[in-house]
Amino acid sequence: MTGVEAPQEEKRRIFADLTPLRTSADYRRLWFGNTVSWVGQGMTTLAISLQVYDITGSAFSVGLVGLFSLVPLVAFGLYGGAIADTVDRRTLGLVGATGAAALSAALATAAFAGFHRVWFLYAIVALQAVCGALNAPARSAMIPRLLPPEQLRAANALNSMVMTFGTLVGPSLGGVVVGFAGYQTAYTIDALAFFASLYAMWRLPSMPPERGGAKRASVLDGLRFLGTRPNLRATFVSDLFAMILAQPKALFPAVAVLWFGGDARTTGLLVAAPAFGALLGGVVSGWQNRIRRHGQAILVSVAAWGLAIAAFGLSRNLWIGLLCLAVAGYADTSSMIFRNTMMQVAAPDEMRGRLQGVFIVVVAGGPRLGDFVAGSVADLTSPALAVTGGGLACVLGIGVFSLYARGFRRYDALDPQP
Repeated sequence: MTGVEAPQEEKRRIFADLTPLRTSADYRRLWFGNTVSWVGQGMTTLAISLQVYDITGSAFSVGLVGLFSLVPLVAFGLYGGAIADTVDRRTLGLVGATGAAALSAALATAAFAGFHRVWFLYAIVALQAVCGALNAPARSAMIPRLLPPEQLRAANALNSMVMTFGTLVGPSLGGVVVGFAGYQTAYTIDALAFFASLYAMWRLPSMPPERGGAKRASVLDGLRFLGTRPNLRATFVSDLFAMILAQPKALFPAVAVLWFGGDARTTGLLVAAPAFGALLGGVVSGWQNRIRRHGQAILVSVAAWGLAIAAFGLSRNLWIGLLCLAVAGYADTSSMIFRNTMMQVAAPDEMRGRLQGVFIVVVAGGPRLGDFVAGSVADLTSPALAVTGGGLACVLGIGVFSLYARGFRRYDALDPQP
């Protein structure tokens, strides 16, 4: 390929850049293993919710599943990141994945034995969250050690496709498997699916943190580091505008009935639309290779999310509403790709685990706080004002923040400054 042809191919690229999958066998195995395990986890998530409802007949009890998952994830997220900056990340990833596989096997064993206890399911969910809090920071911190910096944006786009694909396919497949073969089969499939992730991590080289890692697992040192790095800090702040101010998911059951005259199936479509847009955002991400101002791209993506949510609040046609939500999902994935890339490139290796731990806490806790805000505003005013007002507040907030974060706007991927 000539020097003239290469830029022309880059300019024409629209779909996801598969270079990381072609050039790194380690990343390719890890990516495939994560894809399989995400689908399995999606199956188990739905199966546990269905089983809790079968045992209790209570929607409140099903809602507690999310709480038992959220609290350990937030509590252990920061510590998982700190540990990832202290020990061999490959070993930590293996421990986390092995624990998650064992928990899925325990669910399958209990189901085969006819042991149906809600407290047991809650305990498993909480322990799964602990394993995830250990596994995720280690897995994320591995990627910059497997690929050169110029391929990290493409890798993050591919990773976003894995998560979204698992979120879409896993629950759907779980519902089919539970319906035809029972809970024990769904849990067994999930336990077996983890072997793909375990095999991929087993084949990785040893990956202790560079410079010997931290002498101790200090969460506070990671937070102090983040407090002195304005560009990295801005990636979290900008995302909070979207998650807290413009998070309409909690209102989907109400608006499905009030706006679109629908039912539970309509709610399912509303939930699926952002996920579909997010998946599309990963598939059609090749054009992002040409963007150097990652901070500016994040600000635009968050503003686009807010505008799409505001437009959804004004829509009373279901298909237009679904289109708005899909656009919001696309914008969210674009923001996530650039945010993850900035964290991986601009942060030193010995801090990547702790930053990923902060990321877990923000991503896990932010939408829940957003649900509370949206629900409260809807009760005090109306769902329409909560959704549209929240979207516009997000746009206004990120606009004001962009005036303050001038360095973030000027962030250059070719000269990454944390």
